[in-house]
Parts: sequence; structure tokens; C-alpha cells
Amino acid sequence: MLTVKTPEETAALLQSAFPSGISGSEAVPLEQAQGRVLAADVTADEFVPGFDRSTVDGYAVRSADTFGCSDAMPALLTLRGDVLMGEGASMELLPGECAAVPTGGAIPAGADAAVMIEYTEDYGDGTVGILKSAAPGENMIFRGDDMRPGDAVLSRGRRLTAPDIGSLAAMGVCRVSVARRPLVGILSTGDELVPVSQRPGDGQIRDVNSAMLAALIRDAGAEPVSFGILKDDEALLGRALDDALSRCDMVLISGGSSVGMKDATCRVLESRGEVLLHGIAMKPGKPTILGRVDGKPVFGLPGHPVAAFFVSELFVRPLIARLMGREVRARTVTARLTEAVSANHGRAQYMGVFLSGEEGAMTARPIHSKSGLITGLAGSDGFFCISRDCEGMPAGAPVQVRLFTID
Repeated sequence: MLTVKTPEETAALLQSAFPSGISGSEAVPLEQAQGRVLAADVTADEFVPGFDRSTVDGYAVRSADTFGCSDAMPALLTLRGDVLMGEGASMELLPGECAAVPTGGAIPAGADAAVMIEYTEDYGDGTVGILKSAAPGENMIFRGDDMRPGDAVLSRGRRLTAPDIGSLAAMGVCRVSVARRPLVGILSTGDELVPVSQRPGDGQIRDVNSAMLAALIRDAGAEPVSFGILKDDEALLGRALDDALSRCDMVLISGGSSVGMKDATCRVLESRGEVLLHGIAMKPGKPTILGRVDGKPVFGLPGHPVAAFFVSELFVRPLIARLMGREVRARTVTARLTEAVSANHGRAQYMGVFLSGEEGAMTARPIHSKSGLITGLAGSDGFFCISRDCEGMPAGAPVQVRLFTID
């Protein structure tokens, strides 16, 4: 018999049994840092940009010289010179002077605004007419507008995005200290399993879970390590688990988590460490095992792909994140059910959905799929949960859909 815990109790157990912490760090080139998790805070040590810049092609001016000007009465300024792209502005503008500047060019000292070339006239005699007044700071980026020495730019535990990489590049960071990717071993068990490349015979099925779990592990920021397909043999499973634990930070055993004669995962874990949990009050995914061997987490996942997916999405993914010092931030949207759904009383029920419509008028079409049929989730957008004390939900009921896109 299984002694089940609720999903909430399971999450709390994982939190206490495997506290957060960076699983080691390494320095990687900036171009390889996208998607990696920062191992240390990043603080600016210089001004970015390092000089005042124009955001337009035109003329750097002292804004006070342009007040009140118009097409009919332009401000007449003396052209002091040109600022070349990629060079500093060596001159200083005095009252009544201007300088030609390109987009991104340096603004000379004394100037506090730039006027677009469309609002100017070059009279060809060293005089420029300004046809539109400029406010102080107009069309300019000032030194340090992006960041200043001491500014906190990025925090430890953040998963780096493309804008983050751009910010690091602006600071001159060539190598980034990131959390080491945890290695997650995958063991698929079952006499009925054959490789994905093989056509199944009578009574056989392809090993769906290895590929699916490897994809989820990579998406979570870790590295999957496959240990192949194992027959339902307790001694064989024990040796494979020992090998996996010697090389990996976490191990997922797919199949063999129930209570049948050939379901040996629980016995193998008990002989090497401890079983922290056997059974979660959820559908699908009830016959899930959580063990700890030498301080490392070992999950015994149901063999049915949909069940293995939901358990991994809800519990394995957050644990991988915590090993790297971060927390998963799930994205949710509110949608209304297109049809009524019933629930299995006493267990939290998770259902995939297809979303349609726009924010504020979004609908969710539930996927009625058995736990052994993974293609029902193909192309879906997310899932929602019916709480364990609810026996169903009517059509039109609002639900919180957790999107499969997760930070």
C-alpha cells in the first residue's frame, strides 16, 4: 500500500530534504552564457555609456540658445565644427555655437541638447539656423544613463536572457561565473521497452520517457545523462543506480515505482539509502517515489509518460532550479473552461489545455487523455489543477493555467 502525501506536502518535503544552494560554479565565455544561471551578483564598475551621446543626426546645441525659435524666426548659431563617429568631442561650445553630430556621436562640453537635422538649415556660410527649440537633455543619452559604478545590475540565481547578455557585453564582461549544470541520470526500466529507433513488436512500446525527461531536464538548465533501458531485474537496477549516483547529482528512474512484484525501485532505494515518500495524492502520478542516497535525490517516476511528465514538471524542475540557487517562476493566465470536467475526489488532478482567444477573453479546452498516452499533450499550451477536495468544474469556470513556458 502507498502512504501518500499531498502535492503541497511533497513540495515542502523536497524543500527541507534538499535545501537550495549553488551546485558549484564555472566561468564560461559570454557567448555561451545565455540560459545559464548566475553564480554571483554582477555590479557595474564603470560608466555606461562613458560619454554624453546624441540619439539623432543633427546639431549639438546649448538649449538656451534655441528657446523661442521657429520656422519664421530661426535661432542663428555659429557652426563650431563636426564631431566624427568614434572620436571624442574636443571642442567646447560657447553661447551662440553649435556642432554637427551623428547618431551615437559624442556631445561637446557646453552643449546640453541635440536638434534633429530635419529642424535645421545650413546656410553654407558657417551659420546654422535652428527651426525648433530644444529642451535640456533632448535627444541625448548622458554619461552613466545605462549604469554607474556600484550599480547592482544582475542578481545571483538569475537565468540569463538575451538582454542580460547585452548588459554584460556593455560592461566589458567577457567571461561569466555561472552555476554548474547539475547532471541528472535517467534510467528507464521495463521488459516491454525498446529504443525509439526500433519498431515495437507485440507487447512492446518505445521508450518515450527517456527522450521526454531529457528534454525537460535540458529546459530546466541541467544536463541529462542516459543510462539506457533496463530489464525488470532488481540486481540490474541496483548496479545501474550505483553507477548513476557515482556520476550524477540526481537520478530519475522511470517505471517500477508501483507496488507490483517487479516494481523494485522502492526496495533498491531502501537498501542504499532512505525512501522519503512513496505516493502523491495527485492524478496522474500517484505511484511516485522520492528517495535520498548519499544526500542525492532519486525519483521513482511512474512509467506512464503523462504521469512522469507532470511529476517531473511539478517537482523535478523546481529541484533542479534550487540546486543552481534559483527558484522557478511559473507563468499563469486566467481562462474559462470550454466544457465541464469531472475530478477524482481525494487527489489533485492535473489536466493539459489548449488555449485560444486573447487576454481577458481566453478559453481553455481541457485534454481528456489517459496517463499512458502522451500525444494528447502534444501542441498544448499548459495545464491547470483541480484541487483534491473538488469533484469537478462546470463549463465556463475560470481556471489558472500554468504555461509550459517557464522562467
